[in-house]
Amino acid sequence: MTYLWAFLIGGLLCVPGQLLIDCTKLTPARILVGYVVGGVILGAAGLYDGLAEFAGAGAAVPLSGFGNLLAHGIRTEITEHGAAGILTGGMTAASAGITAAMLFGLLAAVLFRAKEK
Repeated sequence: MTYLWAFLIGGLLCVPGQLLIDCTKLTPARILVGYVVGGVILGAAGLYDGLAEFAGAGAAVPLSGFGNLLAHGIRTEITEHGAAGILTGGMTAASAGITAAMLFGLLAAVLFRAKEK
């Protein structure tokens, strides 16, 4: 049942983005930024944690989950280190994921060659 909820919630989070791509002239980059900002806002308000606990990867994997991770990291660092946490919290919380994405991107670039169309 956990996998079903993760699939359904993740799909429901992606539907508005697909509708924005299909029905508006917004670029995908602007839509992705909107998802991150939405995740930050919901995370800062404390609303995203319950959804992430219920849906697991269905809420953690989309970009809104990344925004929630940033907000959670900033909240944690502010309580531990004060105002300096505003600058350090997001990167501290997301550093493992960002590093993994960079390393896998580098590995893919080294192993595979792009072909001209």
